Amino acid sequence: MNDDQPTERLAALRAAHRRLDEEIAARIAAADDDMLALARLKKQKLRLKDEIHLLLDDCTPDIIA
Repeated sequence: MNDDQPTERLAALRAAHRRLDEEIAARIAAADDDMLALARLKKQKLRLKDEIHLLLDDCTPDIIA
């Protein structure tokens, strides 16, 4: 596996997470009444956050004390 792949994947996931955060904030600021769409965006954002943390955990070596 190439060492750049996790870093590139992590950057892409963080960018997608940031875009979702901005879209959610824009919808809230615009008083969008579509609560179902807002909930879906928030759920997608949480999935990305979980994926980011899993990737970070995979990149961190286990240390045996």
